Amino acid sequence: MQPLKPEETKRMRGAVLRRDPAREPCFNVVQDPNDLADYADMSPTSRRQRLHRSVHNEMQNLEIAAQTLVDFPDASWDVRLQIARQCWDEVRHTQLFYRRLQALGGRKGEFPVMNYEWGVVCMLDSLPARLAVQNRTFEAGELDLFRHLMGVWRNAGDDETAEMLDGILADEVQHVRFANQWLKRAAREEPRALMGIARGVAYLRAVTEALAAKAGDTNAAGVDLTQWTHLDVYTSVEDRRLAEFTPEEISRVLRQEGFGHLAEAASNDARR
Repeated sequence: MQPLKPEETKRMRGAVLRRDPAREPCFNVVQDPNDLADYADMSPTSRRQRLHRSVHNEMQNLEIAAQTLVDFPDASWDVRLQIARQCWDEVRHTQLFYRRLQALGGRKGEFPVMNYEWGVVCMLDSLPARLAVQNRTFEAGELDLFRHLMGVWRNAGDDETAEMLDGILADEVQHVRFANQWLKRAAREEPRALMGIARGVAYLRAVTEALAAKAGDTNAAGVDLTQWTHLDVYTSVEDRRLAEFTPEEISRVLRQEGFGHLAEAASNDARR
């Protein structure tokens, strides 16, 4: 991968990220999380906003995967094939969310959007770092989030959206699984891959700290951003097992969330 030129990057609260990808004029692309309009309820407006955000997130996932194919043309065929398949999955996910958004009366560009994941992942200059951050971190988080959102939509009486999320979740498991498999093999065959992973995770941590909500921060919908980070989204243990996280890795995440007793139970189940 060629080093990025200064004009290909941007600064956000002191963090350096990759410049935004092109967007249609209908989109209002913002640079600060405070300018997003994420709602905390399940009103008709909030439902449209949630789906609109998912449309844009899946677009970003497609762009990240496609850019990775461009940036690392010499990667092994097996991983390039998996990333290409991921591109196809992300196209379908975007279409599914967009059709559902339209069914609920929403439109493209109705709410502000932000290219956070693109900005972070596409700054990384190694394939191990990209897969560690995009697939093994961001998309692994989506396993937990989608499992949670299925319940949110069902409780709101929208089984159709919940079923759609269930189908998309199966694809997300595979996106995380192939990254886990490839990264483990790369670490065995070329230990320097571990350095790339470490740099990627350290960079993500620095950006996260730079953009973290501070006391008094509210978004464009008036939601307190310091409370927004404490949604009841818990680790989906079974989905992470299917994605080939080790029992130790799952237990570590559970302990970080304050569920040591569940971590012990998960470890015991894995040993049986």
